[in-house]
Amino acid sequence: MAFATALAVGLLIGLERERKAEAKAGLRTFALVSVLGALSAMIARETGSGWIIAAGLLVVGAMMIVSHAVDPQDDGDPGTTTMAALMVAYCLGAAIWFGHGTLAVMLGIATTVLLYFKAQLQGISKSLTHRDLISIFQFSVLSFIILPILPNRDFGPYGAFNPHQIWWMVVLISGVSLAGYAALRLVGARYGATVIGFLGGLVSSTATTLVFARNARSDADLARTAAVVILLANLMVMIRLCVVSAVVAPSLLPSLAAVLGVGFAGGLLVAAWDWRGIGASGELPLPEVTNPTELRTAVTFGAVYAIVLLLSAWLQDEAGSKGLYLVSLASGLTDVDAIALSSLRLFGIEKLSAGEAVTSIALATLANLVFKSGLVIAIGGGGLARRTLPGMAAMAIGIGAALAASA
Repeated sequence: MAFATALAVGLLIGLERERKAEAKAGLRTFALVSVLGALSAMIARETGSGWIIAAGLLVVGAMMIVSHAVDPQDDGDPGTTTMAALMVAYCLGAAIWFGHGTLAVMLGIATTVLLYFKAQLQGISKSLTHRDLISIFQFSVLSFIILPILPNRDFGPYGAFNPHQIWWMVVLISGVSLAGYAALRLVGARYGATVIGFLGGLVSSTATTLVFARNARSDADLARTAAVVILLANLMVMIRLCVVSAVVAPSLLPSLAAVLGVGFAGGLLVAAWDWRGIGASGELPLPEVTNPTELRTAVTFGAVYAIVLLLSAWLQDEAGSKGLYLVSLASGLTDVDAIALSSLRLFGIEKLSAGEAVTSIALATLANLVFKSGLVIAIGGGGLARRTLPGMAAMAIGIGAALAASA
């Protein structure tokens, strides 16, 4: 069975390389090298000598080097990609024999995908700006350098300050925002209101609302499109909250999704109705958003989150759920993430019940919808407000009704 799996993995990778006429290794070579890896692993186990596997890998590498030295490619490609893929196939064959078949198959598929989508990956790489690369480097620093060295212990009043946990929330929100930020930069405005609405909401629903409200005031023909983008961006906030809940407090997700889902459905119906009337709008504006992984942005969010967490714990202790709900309404006006994460954290350490946590997040979302509606009226004007506010109201009424029903 191990040899059959190794053969299949080699054939899969080789099938992609066979398409490249100038490649020095194709379908049969990759299949044989993968089987050779499994055979070397078997002999190594039987003889107790791991050097056999290393010797086999050296032979495969030397074979490819000699092949390219004797007959170099005319297109100037040194063939290092095929060489690396062949050595990966050998190692995957060995891994299969040692009982890691599932992992080897997954890596084999991933290798084939990387080889097949060469042009697309090169296009993405070329489209990245200096600022985009800095964003990726900064996120790596946040995730893999700062996070691991922070102490994972509770400090301060109510045990609210856990440096590792606070920074993990920074990484989580930065990662979600970075995904939307990168997608928005790569996709641009080519695919219309739907994509911009969802990606803009993933990065910053406030920035998206501001940009399209401002443009709708200066261009009346953009009002319907702007309304759809704004509604979709605010619908994305609810999806984002559910995703964060699934990561931080999975047990709370069904209750939270049941409340937010009703508001989402109502808002989506209105957005879909408005979307039917959108014509060709030309090039749409993109929201100008701050890089979510900049150290200053990350530290600021971490500080806000820690303060909201402490304030929530204190008011919950002093005034019960009413104190917490006041914090939710106040902080939710401009930033749902901080109070949502605070509520999820307090639920995780059993300072809040499931109902209190869901209510806190729902109230913050309602406050945020009220704030965005105010932006639409003040900046976008009456035309945009008439198209946008029914959707905002549908979200708010749905969340309020579901919250009342669950109480």
